[in-house]
Amino acid sequence: MTTDLDLAALAAIDVHVHVESDGHGHLSLDDELLDASARYFKTGHDRAPTVEQIADYYRARQLAAVVFTVDAATATGHPALSSEEMADRAAVHPDVLIPFGSVDPLAGEQAVRRARQLIAGHGVRGFKFHPSLQGFSPDDRSFYPLYAVIEEAGLPAVFHTGQTGIGAGLPGGRGIKLRLSNPMLLDDVAADFPGLTVILAHPSVPWQDEAISIATHKANVYIDLSGWSPKYFPPQLVRAASSLLQDKVLFGTDYPLLTPERWLREFELLEIKPEVRPKILKHNAARLLGLAG
Repeated sequence: MTTDLDLAALAAIDVHVHVESDGHGHLSLDDELLDASARYFKTGHDRAPTVEQIADYYRARQLAAVVFTVDAATATGHPALSSEEMADRAAVHPDVLIPFGSVDPLAGEQAVRRARQLIAGHGVRGFKFHPSLQGFSPDDRSFYPLYAVIEEAGLPAVFHTGQTGIGAGLPGGRGIKLRLSNPMLLDDVAADFPGLTVILAHPSVPWQDEAISIATHKANVYIDLSGWSPKYFPPQLVRAASSLLQDKVLFGTDYPLLTPERWLREFELLEIKPEVRPKILKHNAARLLGLAG
């Protein structure tokens, strides 16, 4: 996939945007999980944007978006949206969309083959994983062949970390296990795959200090700031973002759960050095994604 992004014209690059509908009546999660997530984030129920709707929304705001779905078919029993179709549709909007792929790690060798095909045949620029939702421990060496494919391609991998609104408030959290999204499980992955860029998605509550430690220690580990309103960011994350991690922190929203307007408005109120703000909003992501010259 080629990109026609005009970096100079963009206000920011949102590295965490969910495609939740394929436009054919299929949604990324079943109704119970979608409703639980909507209640947790206090959003409305009309929150299933297609690729085309996201492109229009972000283009109108002079923003670019990294878009993806999550393939958790084995763990949830719900058919995943097609990352292949999503990437192909995103390719129609190279001025604003950057597609990431998703494969089900529990699919074993099939996941490895699909990852290769998504890279070679559909031009994805990275991969998204959600260990809690997908029901896998990311440090399990049985998943290392999958990481090897992504590392060999020179692409980044985003891993959900910390609390999740999916399953929140349901009996047993619908079986979703939070411990699988402890960022410390990714320390092994980052150590064993030094050529793989690992992005720890979200403020990693209740493991924020672990995430900061890993990102400080491993040159190939970054943090995205999606999924939380900036006014609720842990104070140690704000301090790190403005200082020792200023080159390793990325703007992300978790749209449609959180809008870029709200995120950017609240980000303005944080104690972040003026010279660091452009790094977080655009320059760090442009460098990580290979968009900067």
